[in-house]
Amino acid sequence: MVGSAICRALQRDMPQAELLLADRQALDLLDQTAVFGFLGKHRPDYIFIAAARVGGIHANNTLRGQFLYENLAIETNLIHGAYKAGVNSLMFLGSSCIYPRDCPQPIKEEYLLSGPLEPTNEPYALAKIAGLKLCEAYNQQYGTNYTCLMPTNLYGPNDNYDLETSHVLPALIRKAHEAKQAGQAHLDVWGSGRPRREFLYVDDLADACLHFMTMSLKGSSGASSKVGQAGGLTLPLINIGTGRDQAIAELAALVCSVVGLEAELRFDTSKPDGTPVKRLDVSRASSYGWAARTELKLGITSSYTDFLGRAAPT
Repeated sequence: MVGSAICRALQRDMPQAELLLADRQALDLLDQTAVFGFLGKHRPDYIFIAAARVGGIHANNTLRGQFLYENLAIETNLIHGAYKAGVNSLMFLGSSCIYPRDCPQPIKEEYLLSGPLEPTNEPYALAKIAGLKLCEAYNQQYGTNYTCLMPTNLYGPNDNYDLETSHVLPALIRKAHEAKQAGQAHLDVWGSGRPRREFLYVDDLADACLHFMTMSLKGSSGASSKVGQAGGLTLPLINIGTGRDQAIAELAALVCSVVGLEAELRFDTSKPDGTPVKRLDVSRASSYGWAARTELKLGITSSYTDFLGRAAPT
């Protein structure tokens, strides 16, 4: 989902750029030798790391070893491989789950490592924190320009609608559609419906990736530097989101409205809620001239159109 959105943005805004693409059939990112060989051969000017093992609360909580190992392997292979290949500009995409479970709201970048993580997605969060810290360490030791964007919950075209591994919004889209098709009078929602989440349309994230990869910023020392360079920002870390959240119950009602389902929402409180509230402070991104543009209902409508246009999910 994220990689295809970045490609759309590059093709639109930088048509002169040559895109070097490799799907998982062409390049196994868990294979260090293959990754180092690929980057050493092609030596790209810029790298966007959109690849990760991702999933919703169920997948995170049940595939804990897989999520920790695979994400660590992907990011270390790519970040160190980029350094070995002489790639000075790299962007690492993390997740808002890197922040403590109960940190103050909205979440500022400096809250990182200030408290315990949410247990249900701790392995994934730890892997993403390691990737962020690896970028920071390489910037400090080697003078690289490795930037880290931490997006909130993403959705949009090419999302994953598998009910075992998907995130909450695409799962709700599929469940609402199937409930409508079956003529159901209710829609089952995991948890209490009370947790509050923030959602970002994936093409807005792609715009942020281009914005922060290409622009020059004033570092904390006052000297001109790019985002993430040693001597620039204290951390090569920028939150990317809308700055607005809603309860899961409100989200489910909005999805039903878009899908055209008139049904009672039934909340399964035997399922975990996860972090109670998670909303990013996006003032740093705003200060550098970036803001999300896609309103939630419009984005969900686009996502539902994408869902309808794809082969029936399995």
